[in-house]
Amino acid sequence: MRVGLLSDIHANAVALEAVLSAMPPVAALVCAGDVVGYGPRPAACVEALRAWTPDRAAVEASSEGAARGPPCESLVPVRGNHDRVLAAGASFDGGMAGAGLEHARRELTADQVAWLAALPETRRAFDGQIRVAHGHPSDPDRYVYPDLFSADLLDGERVLVLGHTHVQGVRRFPAGSVVNPGSVGQPRDGDPRAAYAVLDLDRERVDLRRVPYDVEAVERAVRDAGLPDGIAGRLRNGR
Repeated sequence: MRVGLLSDIHANAVALEAVLSAMPPVAALVCAGDVVGYGPRPAACVEALRAWTPDRAAVEASSEGAARGPPCESLVPVRGNHDRVLAAGASFDGGMAGAGLEHARRELTADQVAWLAALPETRRAFDGQIRVAHGHPSDPDRYVYPDLFSADLLDGERVLVLGHTHVQGVRRFPAGSVVNPGSVGQPRDGDPRAAYAVLDLDRERVDLRRVPYDVEAVERAVRDAGLPDGIAGRLRNGR
C-alpha cells in the first residue's frame, strides 16, 4: 500500500495543489500538521484536505491479497502548533507567525476552525503500523531535525512521521523508519520546491520528493493579504 506524506502546508494553497497534482496514486494521505499559519490562503488548504479522496485503483490494489483489507483511514491528519494555537483562540507574540495566525483567524469559518481543533496531536493508523506527530512524539513543540532521528523515537510502529522542522529527511533503523516529508508550503532546507514523500508501507520504503510551484504567485498573494514581506522572501530562498 502506498501512502502520501505531507506536513507544514502553512496556508500555501498553490504549493499544496502542485503536490497533490504530482502525487502518484495513493490509498491514503497523512498530514503531520500545520495546515495554517504564515501563508495567504488557509481556508483553501483546509478545504483541499477535507475534500481529498484516495485513488480508487490504489485502494483496490492495496486490498488485494492483504489480510488486513483496505486502509481503515484515507486521510490521517494531526494538529500542528499553528493549528493548535489558532483553534485555542490564542496567538503568537507578533512577527511573521503572529501575522499569519491573525490572517488565518480572519479567513477561516467557525466550521474550519472546529475541524482543526478536533485534530489530535498524535495518532496511530493502519493497525498501528504508522504513528504521526507534528514535533517530538512526547512534546509537540520540540523540533526533531533529521540528524536527530533515532530508534529511540519509535514505539512499536513501523514508520514514524514527523513535521515541524520544515526539513526533509528519512532514516531507517532495524525497528522501523523515521521520516519528515518536509514542508509543502514553506521549506527551510534550502530547496524552495514544495516537499512531500511517498511511503510504500508493504516494503517500508520512503521516497522523498519535490515539486516546483509558482512561487511568484504566492509572493503576490502574501503581499495582497497584507502579510509581512519576510513571509514572501523566505519562499524564494527555501529558508
